[in-house]
Amino acid sequence: MTKMRVTTLGNEIDLLTGFPFPSESYSSGEEDIKLLRGDNIGQGNLRWNDAKKFPVGQRQEYEGFELQINDVVLAMDRPWIDAGLKYASLSEQDLPCLLVQRTARMRGKESLNTIYLKYIIGSPWFTEYIKRITTGSLVPHISSRQIKEFPLQLPSISEQKRIAAVLSAIDQKIEINKRINTELEAMAKTLYDYWFVQFDFPDENGKPYKSSGGKMVYNAELKREIPAGWSDGSLWGIAKYHNGLAMQKYRPKGEKFLPVIKIKEMGEGFSDATERASPDLPKTAIVEDGDVLFSWSATLDVKIWSGGTAALNQHIFKVASGVYPKSFFYYEILNYLNHFKMMAEKRKTTMGHITLDHLKQSRIVLPPIGLIQSLDKKLTPIFKQHLTLEKENQRLAALREYKRPMLMNRQVWVESAGRSDG
Repeated sequence: MTKMRVTTLGNEIDLLTGFPFPSESYSSGEEDIKLLRGDNIGQGNLRWNDAKKFPVGQRQEYEGFELQINDVVLAMDRPWIDAGLKYASLSEQDLPCLLVQRTARMRGKESLNTIYLKYIIGSPWFTEYIKRITTGSLVPHISSRQIKEFPLQLPSISEQKRIAAVLSAIDQKIEINKRINTELEAMAKTLYDYWFVQFDFPDENGKPYKSSGGKMVYNAELKREIPAGWSDGSLWGIAKYHNGLAMQKYRPKGEKFLPVIKIKEMGEGFSDATERASPDLPKTAIVEDGDVLFSWSATLDVKIWSGGTAALNQHIFKVASGVYPKSFFYYEILNYLNHFKMMAEKRKTTMGHITLDHLKQSRIVLPPIGLIQSLDKKLTPIFKQHLTLEKENQRLAALREYKRPMLMNRQVWVESAGRSDG
């Protein structure tokens, strides 16, 4: 085993900060090139849902700022938030894209494997270093010089590659599970819309109802036609809504506690900054895997929870079944929230929040309960598989974080890619 080499990050990487692309030149063409800003960087991943673009015709002028596969990027403004460090590694699906100012791009030199670099940047000790050196009260930030000054010990390049191979194998499995879950989500939503939005559920002959000439009748409440025999209702009438609690009076008094789901945790999971509460809570404020949650302020999102037993903070509803199954009220709430957001965007207003009056005044199509139950039998296995893969990814991420320090500090020696011995 060769001796670890003491060095600094600046000696081992090629670091580039982005270009100040003028906002008046932003474009929206399908073929235009994405701009990678700090806002697009999450905790180990990239988020392109609000990506800005630049004219593809000007791409060659800025080729020095074009990113490559495996490049490691780090937000330089607010590099650390409660959810964790804002860094990511580029995959083929993220390309092509250009690097914007106040974002750092890092590539390993000959002495540092770029994939191994990703695990350095994602390590707890690099996060702690960033938290210590971040300056600025209004917009906390870091500089290129500070990034380069990070001290580290490096094994040989061959050992770096072996360690990176072990950790990458875990990340690859996580990515595969994420892709499967994306496909499962799309499949379930398509099936739901086919039955209850397009009204092409199977008729008594197994043919699509509306497309095959099934009888449609006008509903005055909904102001549109719906299948004969169907009715209208409200979100309030198809489920029970339990608001979370302010957790100030439920502080843990001993070693037992529950992590608290606030809006941030609902979207991003738990972090070191997650609040804790006593498990001595009303049952309605305790969340289990599979429960449907929706934030009635800020994000206005709905999701099926997979983070384990937790306490529910205010501003989030836990939605419970009454007569109607989970799959029905989940998609009805999802469709309603999407419409609510779209209307706010059209009016160019803030999204506001959902009140109980909104739920009571909402009007939705109510299919016969037997038909709802028939679709639920098809959707429930998809929901269960999705939840299983979410839980597996949580275990895999925990395994990666358990192995990372042992491998990189040589508590475990990697004999070859994919095999390690303690």
